[in-house]
Amino acid sequence: MDWISFYDFKHSVIYVNGRHRDVHYETIARDIRALVPSPDAIVMDYGCGEATSAALVADACRHLTLVEAAPNVRAALRERYASNAKITVMTPDEAATTAPGTVDMIVLHSVAQYLNPAELAAMMATFRRLLKPNGTFVLGDIVPPQLASVWAALSLLRFGAANGFFWAAVGGLIRILLSDYFTLKKTHGLSHYTEAEMLTTLRAAGFTPARAQHNIGHNQHRMTFLSKPQ
Repeated sequence: MDWISFYDFKHSVIYVNGRHRDVHYETIARDIRALVPSPDAIVMDYGCGEATSAALVADACRHLTLVEAAPNVRAALRERYASNAKITVMTPDEAATTAPGTVDMIVLHSVAQYLNPAELAAMMATFRRLLKPNGTFVLGDIVPPQLASVWAALSLLRFGAANGFFWAAVGGLIRILLSDYFTLKKTHGLSHYTEAEMLTTLRAAGFTPARAQHNIGHNQHRMTFLSKPQ
């Protein structure tokens, strides 16, 4: 099993219940929507997951492309948004064939931690090619090296308390200890970056970056970066 396979399988480790899943994606969608540069923008959400509130983003732009590597998740996205003419669902290979310089904003949220530095660099090179010269690359949920698991747990509990699933979140934290997550973490690893390290990585990829004041999503111990092609 790899990370794509892990997230392609429906279980109660990723989201503690349906309420958690839906509020999670609604929070992300509203944060992304706030970053859409104009109603005429072409937006790509790369590694979007289940994206149950993607219509909120699509309503704020001209067109939204959802890119997802996990086959079952991608099939569900296509079914969910089949009637929405403003949303297209693609594989990563299909997204890479998008005409260069045609996308206004690309979002990579909560994906970089599952990539090694070479994989992330290759992905950034693709994004730089696809973005318009004045486009924006939004890199969200970057995990710092200090106490990442502790902050993730605390953030989930606070999110649960604020949204009516606190005790389900407690149970979810127990389940994750017994799941394949930590086995995968040992075998495939997770990538962590300080703010300075990620700024350096983005500059090396040909972007002019800045850290956003607010991280997309509920975990404010993590970081979002907004970057323009150099």
